[in-house]
Amino acid sequence: MTDTNAASSETHRRIKTDQPHTARIWNYWLGGKDNYEVDQAAGDQIRKLHPGIGDYARADRLFLGRAVRYLAGECGIRQFLDIGTGLPTADNTHEVAQRTAPESRVVYVDNDPIVLAHAEALLYSTPQGRTAYLDEDLRNVDAILEQASQTLDLGEPVALMLLGVVIFIEDDEEAYGIVRRLMDALPAGSHLVLSHTITRPDMPDVDAAVAFWNEHGTPKLTQRTPAAVTRFFDGLELLDPGVVSCNRWRPDGGEAGLPAEVAMFGGVGRKA
Repeated sequence: MTDTNAASSETHRRIKTDQPHTARIWNYWLGGKDNYEVDQAAGDQIRKLHPGIGDYARADRLFLGRAVRYLAGECGIRQFLDIGTGLPTADNTHEVAQRTAPESRVVYVDNDPIVLAHAEALLYSTPQGRTAYLDEDLRNVDAILEQASQTLDLGEPVALMLLGVVIFIEDDEEAYGIVRRLMDALPAGSHLVLSHTITRPDMPDVDAAVAFWNEHGTPKLTQRTPAAVTRFFDGLELLDPGVVSCNRWRPDGGEAGLPAEVAMFGGVGRKA
């Protein structure tokens, strides 16, 4: 039997409160309360370097909501594998999916002790559906698939959600290989939803903000060009409008106050 108190103590020991952390800064930018002064200070400094960077968090979250609603509604997807979950906030994947289809099943995956400490908030499923949380690293593809199969039927279509997570895989071939292995394990009709911080000559302040983060925060992140992000969808049917600024992917009016483009690009692809 697992000692719950011991497991909880170990989780909290893994949380470093003296160093800014991306999940907590993201939470801060979204207006959440699960962050510390060190995260707020780093978040404010990054915002000085790139005043619009807080919009990325909102644009990415809205993109998640629109993509999940589309997949659960128009595509009939009932299973979601959300890797790189981040801290629970409003409109988590299972909440969006189960509003459309209460029987939806969602497996969340993250290896961040901060997220693990708050994972209970991700497990309030509808009676008809199911949710589960795996404390696992994106690189451990086989372990993720094996454990996810206890909740999901991997013989039926699955939406693989990789929002703002492959940015933490520095090596290009490793990053592409991980996504390919995950999609190869899923059947026809499955979808990939992916977002990624980009680098582009007309957005130099983004590069400065990322450089600051990589010097002071954890974990380190990697930018890629829009073309390099599009490469994650090789072999899939890339749905319109392709890989674009997250707030330009099938906007529905919820983007009020966001700039025309943010340096967080995303897309949705279907496996034939």
